[in-house]
Amino acid sequence: MASLGLNIDHVATIRQARGGNDPDPITAACIAELSGAEAITVHLREDRRHIQDRDVRILKQILKSRLNLEMAATEEIQKIALEILPYSCTLVPEKRQEITTEGGLDVASNIEYMTKFTKTLNDKGIIASMFIDPDSTQIEASAKAGAQFIELHTGQYAEKFNTPDEEKELNKLIEAAQLAEKMGLKVNAGHGLNYLNVKPVAAIDNMNELNIGHSIISKAVFVGLDRAVRDMINLIK
Repeated sequence: MASLGLNIDHVATIRQARGGNDPDPITAACIAELSGAEAITVHLREDRRHIQDRDVRILKQILKSRLNLEMAATEEIQKIALEILPYSCTLVPEKRQEITTEGGLDVASNIEYMTKFTKTLNDKGIIASMFIDPDSTQIEASAKAGAQFIELHTGQYAEKFNTPDEEKELNKLIEAAQLAEKMGLKVNAGHGLNYLNVKPVAAIDNMNELNIGHSIISKAVFVGLDRAVRDMINLIK
């Protein structure tokens, strides 16, 4: 049965808009834990547009749940990860001009570098996950590179939800999850998931965790974070 990993980046985005201390993403993480979230995800971007280094360090110290650090596969962010030692690192593509991550990581075209990068994380006891499109080439490359997890990019499914192409996109995720399991990889998923489209993805066999941020933080504006997290967990379960 899938669990919820709450991405708190958007809490930090609101904070950074004014440059002060409110709202505090650390407080959001604590509320989410009490509400049943089993992991907290943060993306430490190279431009530090939302989550800051200090946020990640404090989260590592206080969280009772798992800390998942999303990051570009760069030496700068890797050095921070090796110092902080999160439970897992999810390697994602990153562009300065994008609003949010636009697609999956191309592991296959960078297999030698990604293998070395993953081994460095693993040697420190950090689980490595690849954020990839539901594509067999990328799944096989992720396994070859030594990852323990993949996170399936659900953006195309989310875009096609409630259209004639919804079933096709969902089947891609199902087939990708099946292939990953055969290759010894555990499966997470995320991107664009919300209260309307999450149930079919949560129902995929061997789905481990769904990382969701924007839709939960958006709902929390109106009903509070505790209620928003609990409502999402009820749908996932």
